[in-house]
Amino acid sequence: MAEDPLERLERMERERKQKGGYMTLIYILVGVAVILALVLGYMLFQRNSLVHELEGEKAELVQQMTDLQEDFNSLNSDYESINHQLDTSREQVAQLIEKLNKTEATNRAKIRQYEKELGTLRSIMKGYIVQIDSLNTLNKKLTADAAAARREAAESRRVSAELSQQVSDLSEQVSVGKVLRARDIRLVAYFSNDKEGDRHSRVRYLITSLSLVENSLAPVGPVRVYVRVKDPEGVLLLNNDSPEFMLNGEEIQATASREVDYEGAEVDLSIYINDTGEFMKGIYTAEVYTEQGLLGKAECMLR
Repeated sequence: MAEDPLERLERMERERKQKGGYMTLIYILVGVAVILALVLGYMLFQRNSLVHELEGEKAELVQQMTDLQEDFNSLNSDYESINHQLDTSREQVAQLIEKLNKTEATNRAKIRQYEKELGTLRSIMKGYIVQIDSLNTLNKKLTADAAAARREAAESRRVSAELSQQVSDLSEQVSVGKVLRARDIRLVAYFSNDKEGDRHSRVRYLITSLSLVENSLAPVGPVRVYVRVKDPEGVLLLNNDSPEFMLNGEEIQATASREVDYEGAEVDLSIYINDTGEFMKGIYTAEVYTEQGLLGKAECMLR
């Protein structure tokens, strides 16, 4: 049956409008796709710019750490305790560089943390320089004073007993003095089989060892030595037997202590630190005291 001309015209009009609607929709979708592509391109550009900037900051931080490492490597002293501390600090710098190299530049929290650690190591470096300069200056002065005293004694053997006493007093000033001092302070970790080690998961106790140096001017008798050990987070290690002591009029908490009989001669002693809980990775710090004051510090790295 032949299609009615009017119906055919109406059908063609409907098809034309339907096709026009499809084309409009296509144009809209194409426009949206173009806009999304532009937005995505801009975001990628911004991200690449940020990543480039962060990579630059990381590279600069690595260079600063490398410079500090070279400074530590060039720093030396004639004092065993300081050299031991320098070795520990050099190890810290090396580990910090290794961690930074393994960290993505986009990890801003870690990068900021390493910047703070770098600042701390710089402060420690300055402290070493000041300490070494002060000790060198003091040694030069004491050496010069001792030399002057010897010359005066050689030239004035006939002087009165008062002059001899003055020379003796000067010699006493060159000596350690009346205050107790310590050397060879160490903090060492041990496994349950009583062997030294640094794997934190196997460590069962720590030992702080030191020597109270010979000093004929120091008072003789019982001396209690206290040690304060802090974990890598700065928390003081304690157990049920942890003592307290008075320092500069203030009551201080210690991790452990030991009393020795000091007769003026050098005394070696060790203080055990146990029953303080599990050990973690990082640097443990020991501060050794008598009630007169600080004897010195030592560090121990657990891996």
